Amino acid sequence: MRSTKKTGILILSLVLLAGLASTMACQKKAAETPAAEEMKAATEFEGTVRAALGRYMYLSTAMGFDIVLPGLDAATLMGKTIKVKGNLLPDHPPVFLADTVESGGQTIYTRSQEFQAEDFIEMKVRETVPALAITGVAKPEEWEGKGQAKVYGKLQKGDVNRIVLTDDKGRETAKIVVDSISTYANYYIQKLRLFDAFWFYLNVKDSVDRRDRTRTKEIFHADVVGAGLF
Repeated sequence: MRSTKKTGILILSLVLLAGLASTMACQKKAAETPAAEEMKAATEFEGTVRAALGRYMYLSTAMGFDIVLPGLDAATLMGKTIKVKGNLLPDHPPVFLADTVESGGQTIYTRSQEFQAEDFIEMKVRETVPALAITGVAKPEEWEGKGQAKVYGKLQKGDVNRIVLTDDKGRETAKIVVDSISTYANYYIQKLRLFDAFWFYLNVKDSVDRRDRTRTKEIFHADVVGAGLF
């Protein structure tokens, strides 16, 4: 009798656990599905333009997306409250390709061109770019011949722009001389204006002369082709 009772309690417990697991799975699915469907079905955003350069535009209401307006200087929309309609491009995340832009009840932009990659860096390409581990000015093998790479640092603006690199304790270790910054990279730098440091995607170029490296901590020249938090 006692054995039968224990068996019954065990079976009841297993049934309750299975029911609880099923309920939690359904709740999780219900919580995730609307968000996923909303992202998939997103065709319209409305808000104030917080960053804009070249064909790129950013709205806080479209967080995570770069709104692209082919053929328009998006900087003309800076600070305006707008409504943008278009579609996400699943083959080019995180691009939202704008079809129309309205402001004050009037249509001020209608797309007449298709999306072209141009200076846009695909997410799948970003994931393959290696990070440089720069320990100082004395080891050119840490950067020479690396081609495209990324570094984490702070942009120091001036007559000549530089990316300042630091160690784990915040001490300056080296500087990279910036020869050029692409429109796409400048747009992201504008978006990241509240951050002191972030990742820079570079085309690594010529090394600075060894004697000058020791004096200035400048180690090589580079073109900045992208920027971001990862």
